[in-house]
Amino acid sequence: MRLTFRAMQETEPGQVLSGLFSEYRTAYLNWWASEGLSGRPTYAECRRALQTHMPEMVGLYDQLCASVGGGDLESRFLSFYCPPRYLAGCSQAIWQGREPLLVRNYDYNPSAFDAVYLKTGWNGRQVMGTSDGLFGLLDGVNDAGLCVSLTFGGRRAVGDGFGVPLILRYLLQTCSTIEEAKDVLRRVPCHMSYNVTVLDRNRNYFTAFLAPDRPTLITHAAVATNHQERVEWTSHARLTASVERERFLLHRLTLHPETKEKFVGTFLKPPLYSLAFDKGFGTLYTAAYHPGDLSVDLLWLGRTWRKTLDLFEPGQLAVVYPDHRTQPVF
Repeated sequence: MRLTFRAMQETEPGQVLSGLFSEYRTAYLNWWASEGLSGRPTYAECRRALQTHMPEMVGLYDQLCASVGGGDLESRFLSFYCPPRYLAGCSQAIWQGREPLLVRNYDYNPSAFDAVYLKTGWNGRQVMGTSDGLFGLLDGVNDAGLCVSLTFGGRRAVGDGFGVPLILRYLLQTCSTIEEAKDVLRRVPCHMSYNVTVLDRNRNYFTAFLAPDRPTLITHAAVATNHQERVEWTSHARLTASVERERFLLHRLTLHPETKEKFVGTFLKPPLYSLAFDKGFGTLYTAAYHPGDLSVDLLWLGRTWRKTLDLFEPGQLAVVYPDHRTQPVF
């Protein structure tokens, strides 16, 4: 399998983002309609939800909608409000050394992945991160030195709320401190269960367990895989080896003091690294965020692509993944 990753940059919503949306329009809208449109929120309801919960984003939302043609379905998609269900694998952890470092693997279906690392300057706030659906982010860092990453929380519950990638975008757009980030994650409704880890440049961190049917729980967990306080969806946890990955990371954090290079390297090996692309849970990339110097290392087997917020260089990188039928030699 081969994917071409692109690093793209645009200060305000314009031609770059509208061109990107045009490439993925059919896939985006087919996905949005995949569970049917009957009973789904209207455009007016989507915009009203944004106005209620993320008022600082409404102007950007209007700009993005206009840049992609202002259609009804396109605008509803971009709101991320009450989207179809989506499940991911993923592992993330905070290195226990003195330097702030957040490392994550993103395990997902390659056919539903933008493969875009995007830098924006929206509303004067510098943000870079892995794009999802143009408006959302899977992980990222802002110019205040906050970095954030998500994993699926391993629960079936679905409710009224936003897709978590837009919540991450909102957090990085509006927050400068850990406490501000906690407030966002407590009050903005999420449509499914997700684990969100936030780290600042002073190595303060937390992991929030988001859910549509119970209050957000803020924890000091340094590790997040695909369950929350306990396993609630046994078959999903077994399929993704969520408990095994969590135990492996906790073991490394508590029993094996190691260099940051060695710690990052463990994410490129089993049990964290996955070749289950045929099941929709293959590791598409590893990201190592360094909020101290506002940088990220995007990693694959034998490849590293470094991006910095202060000196961001657009470009592209072709990545060839191992055949899932043949376990690579590590």
